[in-house]
Amino acid sequence: MAQLQQEVEPAEVGLDPAALDRLDRFFARRVNDGLLPGYLVSVARHGRVAHLTSYGLRDREAGAAVTADTVWRLYSMTKPVASVAALMLHEEGLLGLDDPVSRHLPAFADLQVYESGTGDGLKTRPAERPLLVRHLLTHTAGLTIGAYRTHPVDALYRAAGVETQAPEGADLAEACEVYASLPLQFEPGTEWNYSIATNVVGRLIEVVTGRPLDEFLAERVFAPLGMTDTGFWVSGERADRLAVLYEEDPEDKDGGIIPFAGPPVHERPRLLSCHGGLVGTAGDYHRFMEFLRRRGELDGVRLLSPGTVDTMAANHLPADLHAFGTKPLHGQPGNAGLGFGLGVSVVVDADRTPSPESEGSYGWSGAGGTTFWVDPRNDLTVQFMTQVRPAGMLSFHELKTFVHEALGD
Repeated sequence: MAQLQQEVEPAEVGLDPAALDRLDRFFARRVNDGLLPGYLVSVARHGRVAHLTSYGLRDREAGAAVTADTVWRLYSMTKPVASVAALMLHEEGLLGLDDPVSRHLPAFADLQVYESGTGDGLKTRPAERPLLVRHLLTHTAGLTIGAYRTHPVDALYRAAGVETQAPEGADLAEACEVYASLPLQFEPGTEWNYSIATNVVGRLIEVVTGRPLDEFLAERVFAPLGMTDTGFWVSGERADRLAVLYEEDPEDKDGGIIPFAGPPVHERPRLLSCHGGLVGTAGDYHRFMEFLRRRGELDGVRLLSPGTVDTMAANHLPADLHAFGTKPLHGQPGNAGLGFGLGVSVVVDADRTPSPESEGSYGWSGAGGTTFWVDPRNDLTVQFMTQVRPAGMLSFHELKTFVHEALGD
């Protein structure tokens, strides 16, 4: 188990303890007001944890406290992990960023693109360009999610059983067959739309390695990085440490929360979801962040070259996300000033971001209220863990503000 503990006093690495105390008091009030069950936050600088706080309960009904070894549903914080695995295969020459997806998954060979209309009057045309692996990693593939309800293609996804990510009972192979049968919202590479694309990445990993996704990740990513508590399901004593997932109580006008079942995670799921299926501890994810901060290496183990990590954390879009008119995602107040890399968002214009951020910072968030970022300019890594849906209940603006204020040097 990756043990997470404070290693240095904040002031020793140039962080203001008073600002970090304000951070703790702010989120403790949200717990005390019944808006969050509990939380864990860690802030590390120069590779050393300088602030670590857990507060509240991982299971309110049982009275079980949040601890450093609490297991969290990572949801979309799975995507950067899957992206690292795909980039490892890219470095090995097994998966090119400019490979047509159809080279490995033939169902994606003859894609249709939305042209006009809705419902029975919806018209499509053949795609003019192939769907590439890089389009999946940058969410410029033209794929979508049925739950959005903002585009005529979304309705086709819902009709095919893809409300959030796949028809009930489907595995990755079957899910990808369904995705490929549906029209794209736009020509690949021309727009940005956050989607189930990372599930296709997961299937690509299986096909090019000839191995189940969970086995590949366990052997090639989790074991080398010492992420001993991360996987697609929990069992044994890890199950006892799993945080209960909560949701907003629709009958509570004050914003209270009630338990929410969420996807089952107590046995190996049929769908090994790269869209958002991993569970893990803050200690494990701290090691993953450190691996990124150190540009592909941790404790003498190198999984990616520094240049590949730099490419992952660079903006690959011609304009920032705000220019595409996208909605705020996963607790973010807005997308102005943000671009997108290979599996992570990237700050491209810090003067325009709604929250104080450093240019070049990158990371992502999860639908259960989790978030992380790596700040190369300030040599900083931050993560916040809680379990409440929808993540929009939880703004990370305050978190980023307090951390920014703590950067006294």
